[in-house]
Amino acid sequence: MTQSADPSADTAALPEFPMRRACPFAPPEEYAKLRAGEPVSRAALKVNGKPTWLLTRHDHVRKVLGDARASSNLKLPGYPHQFHIPEEMLQHIRLMLLSMDPPEHTAQRSMLLSEFTARKAREMRPRIQQLVDERIDAMLAAGGPVDLVAALALPVPSLVICELLGVPYDDHAKFEEWSARLMNRDLSQEEYGAAVATLDGYLDELVTRKESEPGDDLLSRFIEKNRTTGACDHLDIVTMARLMLVGGHETTANMIALGVLALLEHPEQLAAVRDEPGLMPKAVEELLRFFSISDSGTARVAVEDIDLDGTVIRAGEGIMALNNAANHDESVFPDPDTLDVRRDARGHLAFGFGIHQCIGQNLARVELEVVYETLFRRIPGLRTAAPVDTLPFKDDAMVYGVYELPVTW
Repeated sequence: MTQSADPSADTAALPEFPMRRACPFAPPEEYAKLRAGEPVSRAALKVNGKPTWLLTRHDHVRKVLGDARASSNLKLPGYPHQFHIPEEMLQHIRLMLLSMDPPEHTAQRSMLLSEFTARKAREMRPRIQQLVDERIDAMLAAGGPVDLVAALALPVPSLVICELLGVPYDDHAKFEEWSARLMNRDLSQEEYGAAVATLDGYLDELVTRKESEPGDDLLSRFIEKNRTTGACDHLDIVTMARLMLVGGHETTANMIALGVLALLEHPEQLAAVRDEPGLMPKAVEELLRFFSISDSGTARVAVEDIDLDGTVIRAGEGIMALNNAANHDESVFPDPDTLDVRRDARGHLAFGFGIHQCIGQNLARVELEVVYETLFRRIPGLRTAAPVDTLPFKDDAMVYGVYELPVTW
């Protein structure tokens, strides 16, 4: 049996994580090599040089994400942080849903589940369609070229999550800027702490207003449920609101832009979706698998020893369960680096797995389906207005994407 590495050993010889994507349409090249030769391997975190485990096989990632011995609590020693978080802030920070373990996680998630069912997402489809049409109307009126990120990819999910939560959309520019900063791994401790404090200050005022003047929105309904359950205090609700606001638009916005770019760069795949509209749900799942944009979002720390086919991860050691590597595992997805909108990609882990699987996945799927279908139907001549190798991709961010995507028609 292979034992875990000595945590006091020099990490200078270890590969650095995160690893850069050499091509925007492929995972880091190291993932395939690790999966073939050392699927449970060690790396040093770029942010602080501390060691962590990397998991690159689909079965290992799925197992750990569903294992109660792998904790999401970012306050525990050994947790593989991706940001420069001040120690004093770490000790006093309120845990978000993604960073909670049961029973606290169970209590909060149960109060949100009814807001994110497949039925609820379907009911929102007409409004999402209206928002998408309005943005495309504006694009057509302005004429190309336009930045698809600013014109469509970011406004649509921002509008949707604002209406769902009851956040004034007039404030979207502020919270989009704060969200983008929170996703940037290169922020200093002071900058990261300031970004969290600024966004939480805004949401603190918003939650306070809704506690006395509730509306017809998710935050108001959550506050009302909490009056009965008592699962959260005021600051817990503020922290939950931050997760919903940031997570509700940041990931979907990046997938909109990347998905459009991928289909434009793979015209045979775009033609298949246009010719067979019924392929769109499959295409969305394939694009989610293909990009796996939240590769670093599945960090864990072992609270007990975990044996993965003979390699033991010891209690107290950090784990990066890499869903981008898992979603390109050849044993699960043949020819994984090829975009194939006819593929059955339902086993992908782009939304995670287990109790922390993305709660907003049903809504995200509907948004992506509506945007892709409507955009390519209404602007059939859409094309990129800049070479792919000149585009500014988000290699510095926790959630992969592209900062700008010039398009024309």
